[in-house]
Amino acid sequence: MKLKDHELMQIVGGGLTTAMINALSKAMTTILKIGQTIGTVIRRSITKTFCVG
Repeated sequence: MKLKDHELMQIVGGGLTTAMINALSKAMTTILKIGQTIGTVIRRSITKTFCVG
């Protein structure tokens, strides 16, 4: 089915695109990793257990 020019002009795109979803997903992953790191630092400083390599 082919659309005519005036029909194409009436199409309204969605607000979420694949790029936006990927960016939000990566942002959430980064926030969770930062939270895990901060939690690990707090736990290790309280229990005084540090990795010595």
